[in-house]
Amino acid sequence: MPKQILPYLKQCDWVMLSLALAIAAVGVAEIYSATQYELSESFYVKQIYYIILGLVALALVVSLDYRLLSQQVPYIYLVAVLSLLLVLFVAPAIHGTRGWIPLGAFKIQPAEFAKVAIVLTLARFLSENRTHFLTSSEIIKACLLAGLPLGLILLQPDLGSAITLAPPLAVGLVLGGLRRRWILAGVVVATLITAAGWYSLKPYQKERVYTFLEPERDPRGHGYQAIQSQIAMGSGGLLGKGVTRGSQTALGYLPERHTDFIFSVVGEELGFVGSFIILAFYFVIIMRSIRIAQTARDKLGVFLVLGAVSVLFFHILVNVGMVVGLAPITGIPLPLLSYGGSSMLTTFILLGLIINVGMRRYVY
Repeated sequence: MPKQILPYLKQCDWVMLSLALAIAAVGVAEIYSATQYELSESFYVKQIYYIILGLVALALVVSLDYRLLSQQVPYIYLVAVLSLLLVLFVAPAIHGTRGWIPLGAFKIQPAEFAKVAIVLTLARFLSENRTHFLTSSEIIKACLLAGLPLGLILLQPDLGSAITLAPPLAVGLVLGGLRRRWILAGVVVATLITAAGWYSLKPYQKERVYTFLEPERDPRGHGYQAIQSQIAMGSGGLLGKGVTRGSQTALGYLPERHTDFIFSVVGEELGFVGSFIILAFYFVIIMRSIRIAQTARDKLGVFLVLGAVSVLFFHILVNVGMVVGLAPITGIPLPLLSYGGSSMLTTFILLGLIINVGMRRYVY
């Protein structure tokens, strides 16, 4: 091993990486449990492959200085936008949305990789600002940079993936120096857009909001997922029923149990204690990431880390909230736990960016 690599490896956050792998390992076990009777598909085997590919992607990301990586932002952003455009024309409709491009036995979801592109693009753009406050033109440019891919994702339509692009934009603008009047204006505009957007939502999207507020209004239809998820979480008790022994999971009462509702499987089979440990692992990863941002050597590193953290935190917050009935069902996966290759790769790339900045804090 070259001697020049050793200083960087010593600064690598092995704790964060170990916790991420521990969560992913639990995910494989729970995906196996959730799909053990679906003999036509080996989801857990594919998930192992996705984790390996994710680790390879992480290794590639951390091997490049993040400042050199930021120089490729125009190309990364262009590829992200073109792939989102391609989806609209060639992707088959699945459950009413066109989000996945089939490649043999696998499918790629460009909306997931767009999150990485947005984090990198906004980090480079906002870190180049030399003034204490952002100008109106800079704010508009940042919104347009995030708004283009967000709009393309909405055209699929995929509201869940689209709203995940908002956190890195919001965090970036606040860190970049957003004046108080712009924050107030943003709140007003967001409120008006939300109110106006309600009338543009499709019937099934409105029904998700209705059933979030009152799942019992349609217990066998749109409220079914929320009710079954909460039953599964509650039935696990303190220590859970054990892996592969969850009745809601094994009997197929819980829909999308290996993807969006994987945390319900964790709650049923590992109980409150297992769920708490998983959340504690996420908490440690988030806090260690924030610590890396606080000690980053430059503004670019700060924006990269906090942009990546905002995406991961938003996913965790919304997915867990959805599972326990505190948030509407949006189809946002739980990082490292939910089944899915694009989601797994994106998560490891974001973790790679965070570790990358941390590795180069003190090494010149």
